[in-house]
Amino acid sequence: MDVASAARRIDQEWTDSILPSLESYIRVPNKSPLFDPQWEAHGHMDRAAAILLDWCRAQPVRGLTVELVRLPGRTPVIFAEVAGSAPGEVLLYGHFDKQPEFTGWQAGLDPWTPLVRDGRLYGRGAADDGYALYSSLLAIRTLQEQGLPHARCAILIEGSEESGSVDLPAYVELLGARLGSPDLVICLDAECGNYEQFWLTSSLRGNLVGTLAVEVLTEGVHSGMSTGIAPSAFRILRGLLDRLENVHTGDVALEELHVPTPAQRVAEARAAAGVLGATVAGKLPWAAGVRPVSNDPTELLINSTWKPTLTITGAEGLPALGSAGNTLLPRVALKLSLRLPPTLDAATAAARVKEALERDPPYRARVSFEVGSSLAGWDAPALAPWLERAIQEASQDFFGRPALAMGTGGSIPFIGMLAARYPQTQFLVTGVLGPQSNAHGPNEFLHLDCVRRVTGCVAAVLARHARRDG
Repeated sequence: MDVASAARRIDQEWTDSILPSLESYIRVPNKSPLFDPQWEAHGHMDRAAAILLDWCRAQPVRGLTVELVRLPGRTPVIFAEVAGSAPGEVLLYGHFDKQPEFTGWQAGLDPWTPLVRDGRLYGRGAADDGYALYSSLLAIRTLQEQGLPHARCAILIEGSEESGSVDLPAYVELLGARLGSPDLVICLDAECGNYEQFWLTSSLRGNLVGTLAVEVLTEGVHSGMSTGIAPSAFRILRGLLDRLENVHTGDVALEELHVPTPAQRVAEARAAAGVLGATVAGKLPWAAGVRPVSNDPTELLINSTWKPTLTITGAEGLPALGSAGNTLLPRVALKLSLRLPPTLDAATAAARVKEALERDPPYRARVSFEVGSSLAGWDAPALAPWLERAIQEASQDFFGRPALAMGTGGSIPFIGMLAARYPQTQFLVTGVLGPQSNAHGPNEFLHLDCVRRVTGCVAAVLARHARRDG
């Protein structure tokens, strides 16, 4: 590959072609079905897909077919195929559904209004994960323009990833023969430790989401008349949480939810921490004076990629402050999100958590834990020598620095699904969600220089894949 020529073409296409299309995509509030149950009636998913499809169909890529595949009642998927000129099959993956707006966007920024500022494209969904289709197809086009061979490539862009990929299994079955038997899967929906080098995701945590509810009365009553007689639903709920988490350390209390961290992953975390240093914690938008749970960046990386953790992501039954009267609340519920170690069985974890929360309820209160989703994590198989070389060469070519690997604290259900279906497949999981990019939160942005370089790295890996036996 002529790296300099490829970099120039990729920069030009991002500026002239991709950026205008991606800005149109940002303007569409195509929230994932978990956050917009009426997504089908609202039509935003179809509008977003049309923008992506129009761009794809305008690309001069030989052997390209692209379509919107739809099953009744399910979010659609975009499926593209590019005929190969070399042996092998590659599957590239991303998603085009989005998280909801969230609050706290800076003045001048808005989730549905694209804005380029200081080399960053702000707006919901550009980095997570609208860019994936553009980068995938442009990487293939780059090889074709240089007359370089590539394997047959399938590109799958789903519409329910932010809802736990609830619709994806049906499409994997439907498209099974057309997906083929990929010997390489490239996923463009992960993190990067910084924007200065190519990052490989080596593991993903699982995720257990459920609602913990405590009910003590059939209706709210005057707190002066009832406290001291009826127990507080909130106090019971606090006690139940202690069964899951040490309130002083944040450690998950259930031993069954812990697994040993493999030595290789510890070594990767140590190497990544050596480069990232204070930015491991510094990437977060800390309130004044708050400090992280540890000053050791290696420990923080392992904590966020291999340890189980608990987060409260929502509440029900707690009135807003302005409308909170002196009332004993009849029922309180919390939405729990537990991140699970990559190799932990998610179904077993869900059963154990449910048993721990529901057994022997204080005061015989009505306690329930309803599991919303239970997703397994993933630990990457060992890299084939050719892929390890390709990743390092690509990072040096397009970033001028070596590639690094680290685990990711989030989940990508598709990866675990593909790993189970194709156990011999090699995986390249990467992305552009770096410091302060803030996917799911306010002020989400796509780092434009980084995404161009990542596109080049994908092209370089595809080129090396075509001659992996040579």
